[in-house]
Amino acid sequence: MAIKPLLQTEKQYSSNSISAAYQRIKPYIVNTPVTFSATFSDICGCQVFFKLENQQMTGSFKERGALNKLLSLSATERKQGVIAASAGNHAQAVAYHANRLGIATKIVMPQHSPLIKIQSTEHWGAEVVLSGETLEQAFLYSQQIMHQENQIYIHPFDDARVAEGQGTLGLEILQEPCCESLDAILVPVGGGGLISGLATFTKHHKPNLKIIGIEESSVNAMSTSMAAGKVTTIKPQPMLADGIAVRRVGANNLAVVAELVDELVSVSSDEIANAIMLMLEIEKSVIEASAAVTIAALLNHRLPQLAGKNVLCVISGGNIDVNMLSKIITRGLSFDQRIIQFDTTIDDHPGALEKLLAVFRELGANVLEVFHHRFSAAAPVGHIGVSITLETRNGAHIKQLKQLLYKRGYQISTPTIS
Repeated sequence: MAIKPLLQTEKQYSSNSISAAYQRIKPYIVNTPVTFSATFSDICGCQVFFKLENQQMTGSFKERGALNKLLSLSATERKQGVIAASAGNHAQAVAYHANRLGIATKIVMPQHSPLIKIQSTEHWGAEVVLSGETLEQAFLYSQQIMHQENQIYIHPFDDARVAEGQGTLGLEILQEPCCESLDAILVPVGGGGLISGLATFTKHHKPNLKIIGIEESSVNAMSTSMAAGKVTTIKPQPMLADGIAVRRVGANNLAVVAELVDELVSVSSDEIANAIMLMLEIEKSVIEASAAVTIAALLNHRLPQLAGKNVLCVISGGNIDVNMLSKIITRGLSFDQRIIQFDTTIDDHPGALEKLLAVFRELGANVLEVFHHRFSAAAPVGHIGVSITLETRNGAHIKQLKQLLYKRGYQISTPTIS
């Protein structure tokens, strides 16, 4: 989606104020590395660099904005304590730096937040309050507490000091010698704090550097608001990239995006899962779904104009729920056509399964799982339903398998692996 300026707003931060913010937070954050990937460059057809914010202390870029906001508080405000609503990265960032600064912290999280995220937030000294079924409900409850207890609110993206802190990421990128000839930076987009801060700094110093935002297609609040010319609340939808699952972007962030960001594109959940899997396999790096959107955009040719260019992907975080990791990897392998499930029926007599498995052995497909569905109503009398999950080489290999199965008289279906 190409972007045209739609909104006018008063500037709340600038390249100079971002530079000042960097001097404040620099002693307490990690200047994360920028790496070059020869393998991803070959696959994507451009020179691919990664800014690895998953190597921050709490595993994401959120520390930058949270710390800048905390350092902006007066002594009186610090004594009041701070509160935020978050299900993950922002919660840990606020808790970690507030604890280090001696500021009392309360974090409201949805009731069914993963236990590891609750424990990680409590580990850094925050009081965790569980409320609501969704992050939006948790946010509304946190607003009630803020007024009742007179605490200072630390918003994850709709705050000028937070966006200013996130913009320090752009400063670090431009300081890297390997980034002197960058043509584009790809940035994950949720509420817009990261991309608006980063674009403000980088466009001031390099106006021709393309800043491109990447969303997950099922929750694309920024591009929806851009199309409407105003902040628009979108309906809740299932999505994989929960770190950018924002239904309503910040108004000031939208205005900055309208002015400075060159393009917004989206990727699917399957494409994100595949990017996570490939990042683990190729770069030996664990990243979360919201970070993987930038890689997914390149892998799936959403930006053909970047062919042969120097492109940096912001890897915004690495806080992935390990309980979900195997499922995501399986989904990514399925998207990459490296595993597949065949459903079929076989005769209910000895040797029938062995005959079927011989087809896969003949073409070199590795059998991962076999399930008999003896009581399946879909199988005709005298037959048994069978589901077989295979490790395959690629799409061409799967096509060969299907052709041979049909030739041998098997009627097959290939349900989606999730």
